[in-house]
Amino acid sequence: MSYFLIVLAALLAVFALKLALLSVLFREDIRAAQKRDPAAKSFLEIVLLYPGLHALIYYRVAHALYKARLFFPARLISQLARFATGIEIHPGAVIGRRFFIDHGMGVVIGETTVIGDDVLLYQGTTLGGTGIVTGKRHPTIGNSVVIGAGAKVLGNIMIGDNSYIGANAVVVKDVPPNSTVVGIPGKITKQDGRKMDTDLDHARMLDPIMQAIEEMQDKIEKLEENSRKV
Repeated sequence: MSYFLIVLAALLAVFALKLALLSVLFREDIRAAQKRDPAAKSFLEIVLLYPGLHALIYYRVAHALYKARLFFPARLISQLARFATGIEIHPGAVIGRRFFIDHGMGVVIGETTVIGDDVLLYQGTTLGGTGIVTGKRHPTIGNSVVIGAGAKVLGNIMIGDNSYIGANAVVVKDVPPNSTVVGIPGKITKQDGRKMDTDLDHARMLDPIMQAIEEMQDKIEKLEENSRKV
């Protein structure tokens, strides 16, 4: 029994040390999760249960190996992360500070993707390529960008700072800063050159297609009303 207690105490000590290391090395990422996800109840919950944070930890290790040209072990770690979290991040991608993936299942980030600081991705996002080409073939994401669930950002394009990509949008062209993009293919709605609220409600995103349909419907109703008067 005493041997069992010693082993248990050692395991608890290792676990506590691991938590302490994670809290120091990934402090900014943990705080980003607390800030961006209202469902986050505690530090311990984020460290133990958030697949987005786990995928990022795997990625940081794999990226260090990739930079050291240890390509096989780097890809091996990334595939283990994919199996464990449902999130696939190529170790060659470059990811900035305070990066957060909410929920995360189905997220794919390609090899030559570059992601700035304070970026938020939702589940099902793809940052991918558009064909079999060499060199830079994945998008560059600016700072403080939000990419909604199921969105596809494809090719060597630039998404400007403080922009929002709506859920299920397909973006294949550059997006200027301070913009909202919705639809298939993605259409840009300018935000008057101002940084948008980082607590964006995705249900209130402007959709230029729906706006055009609503305007046409209003015109038809006015024409029908005028014809009845005549």
